[in-house]
Amino acid sequence: MCGIAGFWARPGSDVPPVVLTRMTACVAHRGPDTEGHFFDESGRVGLGHRRLSIVDLSPEGHQPMTSVSGRFVIVFNGEIYNYRRLSVELGSRGARFRGHSDTEVMLAAVETWGLEAAVRRFVGIFAFALWDRRDRTLHLVRDHLGVKPLYYGWTSKGLVFGSELRPIEQFPGFEKRIDRGALTLLLRHNCIPAPYSIYEQVRKLPPGQILTVTEGSTQATPQPYWSVAHVAEQGQANQLHLSDAEATEALDAMLRDAIGLQMTADVPLGAFLSGGIDSSTVVALMQAQSSRAVRTFSIGFAEEGFNEAHYARAVANHLGTEHTELHVTAAHALEIVPRLPTLFDEPFADSSQIPTFLVSKLARQHVTVALSGDGGDELFAGYNRHVFGDRLWQRIRHVPPSLRRLASRAIRAIPPGTIVRGARATGLLGSRQVNATHAGHYMHKLAGVLGAGGAAELYLGLVSHWTDPASVVRDAREPLTQITDSSSWPALSGFTETMLYLDLVTYLPDDILTKVDRASMAVGLEARVPLLDHRVVEFAWRVPLSQKLRDGRGKWLLREVLSRYVPAAMVDRPKAGFGVPIGQWLRGPLRDWAESLLDERRLADEGFFNPAPIRRAWAEQLSGSAERQFLLWDVLMFQAWHEERGRSA
Repeated sequence: MCGIAGFWARPGSDVPPVVLTRMTACVAHRGPDTEGHFFDESGRVGLGHRRLSIVDLSPEGHQPMTSVSGRFVIVFNGEIYNYRRLSVELGSRGARFRGHSDTEVMLAAVETWGLEAAVRRFVGIFAFALWDRRDRTLHLVRDHLGVKPLYYGWTSKGLVFGSELRPIEQFPGFEKRIDRGALTLLLRHNCIPAPYSIYEQVRKLPPGQILTVTEGSTQATPQPYWSVAHVAEQGQANQLHLSDAEATEALDAMLRDAIGLQMTADVPLGAFLSGGIDSSTVVALMQAQSSRAVRTFSIGFAEEGFNEAHYARAVANHLGTEHTELHVTAAHALEIVPRLPTLFDEPFADSSQIPTFLVSKLARQHVTVALSGDGGDELFAGYNRHVFGDRLWQRIRHVPPSLRRLASRAIRAIPPGTIVRGARATGLLGSRQVNATHAGHYMHKLAGVLGAGGAAELYLGLVSHWTDPASVVRDAREPLTQITDSSSWPALSGFTETMLYLDLVTYLPDDILTKVDRASMAVGLEARVPLLDHRVVEFAWRVPLSQKLRDGRGKWLLREVLSRYVPAAMVDRPKAGFGVPIGQWLRGPLRDWAESLLDERRLADEGFFNPAPIRRAWAEQLSGSAERQFLLWDVLMFQAWHEERGRSA
């Protein structure tokens, strides 16, 4: 992996070369091995690169890299896993290569097939900038699912881009104006979804899109080369009709190929292992294709309900991996909290960011590349909402909303344990679907959406933290997103399929993949996500829902593949997130830190938030009358980020 940055200055703008050096220095953690810069003849186009050497460690893999003809120059963050296959095909058409890097193959592919046709052939994760010297055109490109980040913005002096926000902040004319609409989205989703960023002047390039900028441009609109919406519609229109055995064999073969491709590296490689379905499947198929024990890594916590290290250890022992396990104390984890604004660059409030960083740090002590199991839930219906969401809506849809809202208030007044027992007794939840540690949160979340006016509103409620964030952020209006703009949704056959689609285009790239990218890149570790090979995504959308959800459980087909390698009893347990006891910490060792950031006068003086709802949530958290840790963490992560940016300004 790498970090990239660059600009295209407007005519007459004076952007000294040292600016690019400062920009790339901001992403040195993403590429600690080497640094490179390119300036076109006019000095107005600058491309910068920081390299984490993974494939072709020689100088022949150095970037920025120029194509053989001299026409194209590229800076590239990511990996093209099928580059060796492409190089054979390109070689048969006359392409010649100096080294054996995937970057060189990318350039040859663009020269041979054109940019869009080449990108369609890439199997990998990538964000890159391509400068066409002949046509004086700059292309910014992001991978199919949004694994790798790419920000861009327009300033008074021109276009600027980077893997993170910090490089963009270094560009002359950039103004750090907070986008209050984006801040409402942070409070709702604990992350800021593309195309928005925390700054008014900056956008994230959406997954699967190309932004093309020509001479004199002051704006440009990204265009898709691949679309989950199209894949979902085509998949539903061309469903596979395979027996259970045939579908299991097909998925097994496809995952073996995807994982086999991603095991290519010229540096040590391993995998994250939680002991759950997804990571266990990835590790099992790695070990099945490896002549030596695969390196696996997991962490555990002392707090009850948050430690799953023993599950990972059992899977590792069964598969025969070389397993490394770290037990983290609260004190150890809490040391990370002050660093989060720097590690994550943009306000980000998924508290599993802490264990994700810790396991990345552990893995980096032994390997440079780690495979992760992310994506299985979104592709094969692994979240609790996929199991009970449609069932819940069908049961409540005919009840008048006024009665449902009354019931919602009544249910939330009942102790969580009583709610869970009642829900199980009525069959709303299977006995194994909710982890006891998180039961209260799940059930109160359900109660909160009983008043939904439709399935779309119910889904929004299920994935929301603050349900009315515009009332918390001053002078803000919540912008449309892919969730709230239903006109952008594909035509799918049911509510569950729609939830799967929305999870795949919002929660996955904006939360899960952002978390993994920032946490791993902070320690110079490349994280790969083989379940999100876009060919696997296309296959998953052709699999009927009945082979994803069955007998009240999600990921049925993925479980069937895993059962070929690991006994089902070893991984068959309630789904649990990769979490930490934030609620306990806020009442304990983090209390003074949080109180400082949530001080009523401070909130009022800074002017971003209305203090009243935040102080009310804080009082409820401290008293134990309600668990508001997720709402508070959203505010705290912005406050900590804003404070850190003020110190570094």
